Amino acid sequence: MSARHVILVGLPGAGKSTVGPLVAAALGRPFLDFDVELARRIGASVPEQFARDGEAAFREREAVLSRELAAAPAMVLAPGGGWLANSAASAPLRPAGRIIYLRTTPAAALARLGAAVADRPLLADADDPLAALAALLARRSAAYETADLTVDTDGLDPAGVADRVAALVRAAEGGA
Repeated sequence: MSARHVILVGLPGAGKSTVGPLVAAALGRPFLDFDVELARRIGASVPEQFARDGEAAFREREAVLSRELAAAPAMVLAPGGGWLANSAASAPLRPAGRIIYLRTTPAAALARLGAAVADRPLLADADDPLAALAALLARRSAAYETADLTVDTDGLDPAGVADRVAALVRAAEGGA
């Protein structure tokens, strides 16, 4: 099988942005974090974009970026946590990508986020960020479960998660 995009999905705090560069290095591919790229293009952080333009505008920007990347050479991609649940964003990349769900519990995701929870638009204003993550998982789990492959991340450090993802990708692409 030819190389396809590796698209890491999961809750905020699942490790997409941390694990992605490690997977990219292991596979010899570029890495692109959607949040970083959209912040660069718009000139505003994701929380600023949500506050100024709303979630719908942000999700449309993700969809535009997905359409652009559909024909790009194979990369490791880290879209936002809601990307897979937004079919307008995920559909253009599905044929060109191998979607890998970084499965984690809300408690583990919250522990990984730490103080950075304040930078997550859908969690920053929550009275109970753990309950907010659990609600996100409940809303998105059906979409996450449509991923091509799943890696359970709880109890693993980023290098361990990256090793598992890279091994799964190599096996899927017929490599060692």
